[in-house]
Amino acid sequence: MRARNGLTALIGRDLLRDTAAYSVGIAVAGASFAALATAQGLPWWITLAMSMLVYAGTAQFAAIGVAAAGGGPAAVLATGLILNLRHLPYGMAVGHLYWDRWWTRLLGTHNLLDTTTAFALAEADPRRARIAYWTTGAGNFAASAAGNVVGIAAGRQIADPAALGLDAALPAIVLALVLPSLKEKSTLLAALTGAAIALAASPFLPAGIPVLLALAGLVFAWPSGETEPEEAER
Repeated sequence: MRARNGLTALIGRDLLRDTAAYSVGIAVAGASFAALATAQGLPWWITLAMSMLVYAGTAQFAAIGVAAAGGGPAAVLATGLILNLRHLPYGMAVGHLYWDRWWTRLLGTHNLLDTTTAFALAEADPRRARIAYWTTGAGNFAASAAGNVVGIAAGRQIADPAALGLDAALPAIVLALVLPSLKEKSTLLAALTGAAIALAASPFLPAGIPVLLALAGLVFAWPSGETEPEEAER
């Protein structure tokens, strides 16, 4: 009981709650990916290894989609590289949180995800940012592994995971987490612009590319350089 209370005090109840909520979506996404991959005939050990070593949900789903559509290794690799280009600015934004020792560099780079980056950047205090980065990463990794085991077991019985709505669970969790941030007009405008770009491009471009183009919406969230009245007084 003391260890549990100590962990809660160190990490924080809010962070543990948010990590647990997001990890539910990660587990469902992991199960969906494993079920889909198994249904496509991919051996269980390759499915599990791909999730643990590649550890990039969007790229994993895209790779399965490209392969199922008849794409070769080059197409699969190119799709993964394009989708993961977003990790370059992620690393520049939070790399200082794990760039201490050689082993933290390896683990920290593997832990570089949309979730871990977002949770870390949400913390103003460097110590809290480091805790958030590793806590969300550990939760996501455990949830992904558990989801994969379930998905592999169910893959031969589920012909189409999308028919059960499993593919919609993770986006729903993400939307719930970002809703509070959409109260700011600039953030809301950036999100709506990005969504409009992605929707408009989806019918004409390969999977993954519309999402990258949607990043253009961030121009509306770029700091204007103007100082708020309260900060000016200080």
